[in-house]
Amino acid sequence: MFKNWRQAGHIKNQTPQYQGRVFSVAQCNIDTPDGLSVERDLIHTAPTVTILALTDDQRVVLTSEYRVGINADSVSLPAGIINPGESPEAAAKREFQEETGYLARSVQVMTTVTSSEGFMDQTAALILLRFDPAKRTATHFDADEFVTTELVDLNQTLDWIKAGKINTAQALAAIGYYQLYLAN
Repeated sequence: MFKNWRQAGHIKNQTPQYQGRVFSVAQCNIDTPDGLSVERDLIHTAPTVTILALTDDQRVVLTSEYRVGINADSVSLPAGIINPGESPEAAAKREFQEETGYLARSVQVMTTVTSSEGFMDQTAALILLRFDPAKRTATHFDADEFVTTELVDLNQTLDWIKAGKINTAQALAAIGYYQLYLAN
């Protein structure tokens, strides 16, 4: 077992460096669990959900949306921010309906993952959601987003992962977790 497994450091102070619409950056002075005194930059973000939405016949909802980090469209799973006071399950139901128009029948958290924890506090709850594709309502995009949705067979989705067409970390984690621990 690792010596400092999940032992917290002591953040002595945080000095705000930047405040944006989606994230902020702080400079932190920290005493680490192993006795070091270090300075680190930390990106603060809201927690998120990434949704593996499956039909009864094993089709997956994939989305395509422009992402500035790669300056291109990204094929991935539906995802979004968990609002203050909202559970991951409630956020998944809301985001799924807003982005796809589909209504969740069941929702469960598979696990929660971190992203670039060396400098970011973001977490993503990986959600398994079941739905009936015959039950659909209107989408409700944010003013600055447009999402394209497609139902794709799970085996085709796995082929697209192998081919690199789907390469977002949270999507790979959600589908991988499902395949390893929940499929069959």
